[in-house]
Amino acid sequence: MRMAGSNGDAISSTLDRLSAQNGNAGLAHADPLAVALHHLRMDGVFYCLSELSAPWGLTMPAMPDCLWFHVVTAGECTLQLGDGSVRRLQAGEVAVLPHGAGHIAADDLSSPTPVVFDVPHHYISRSYATLDHGGGGSSCTVVCGLVHLGHPAAQMLIDALPELILVDEVYGREHWGWLPSLMALIGAEASTMRPGGETVITRLSDVLVVQAIRAWIDTDPAAQTGWLQALRDPVIGRAINLVHGDPARDWTVATLAQEVGASRSNFSARFSELVGVAPKQYITTWRMQMAQDLLRQGDQTVAQVGFALGYSSEAAFSRAFRRETGVNPSAVRSSASSRDLAVPPGP
Repeated sequence: MRMAGSNGDAISSTLDRLSAQNGNAGLAHADPLAVALHHLRMDGVFYCLSELSAPWGLTMPAMPDCLWFHVVTAGECTLQLGDGSVRRLQAGEVAVLPHGAGHIAADDLSSPTPVVFDVPHHYISRSYATLDHGGGGSSCTVVCGLVHLGHPAAQMLIDALPELILVDEVYGREHWGWLPSLMALIGAEASTMRPGGETVITRLSDVLVVQAIRAWIDTDPAAQTGWLQALRDPVIGRAINLVHGDPARDWTVATLAQEVGASRSNFSARFSELVGVAPKQYITTWRMQMAQDLLRQGDQTVAQVGFALGYSSEAAFSRAFRRETGVNPSAVRSSASSRDLAVPPGP
């Protein structure tokens, strides 16, 4: 049950924000996968236009809760992942590392590979820089990015993705008729850097990343399992949308089953089979993810966040939060500024 109390105005504000973040409860009737993709709004942490010349190499450190991407607009480079696997990227190809895993990019793996943030950049804005690096040999132009996907729905989608999504030129040409034009536009902006060019490049890069994720979902058999498969299920997907759209409601297995027109026992079994956890656990996990997102914003008290998510008291919310996450909600709120990630040292 929602509680108003003396903090009613602030709680109402938080509820309004929850509604806006979730696209409001009307999204319960929308395509659940489309809703998840809707929340792939990126907080740009760092974008870089890199002009590289052999020999060159860069180490991209692991960045939890972030996504790395590389768009090769000219030349070619080698990508080495943390497991030792190697990919050669040509002009017109895109690599997305959804989990922010550490990796190396270089003209050749024998080249020195300093940490990218230790190499001098030219900062155009707080989150956009250019980099001229290497020994003057054969050249390669890469648009790189590190983005944070803060919304819990986006994070759950990212959790379902593989370590690497690679869109090669052949695939792009055969399946994405728009890819050559988009790559050409990014390349043109990168080569001229007209006023506002950094804005164009970052926005186009974001589009490219979302399209790469959509392509993987549409084509890879692994996308037909787990949470992504649950989103596609006409009954379970709608139930997930209902929970996402109104996390403060006093949901039970019975009320969810009734809302989606299924028997309680069949619904519970189907939900657990597809999602991997029971409905009640999923509801609690989702509330705690929403709570962490609100707490990190730092402008609502612990009590206000708890009330907005359906808890009758701050104590009840704090107990549930500690049980689910292992930390106190006040600790998350007090460390909100720490999400201003230590990348790179220039800003």
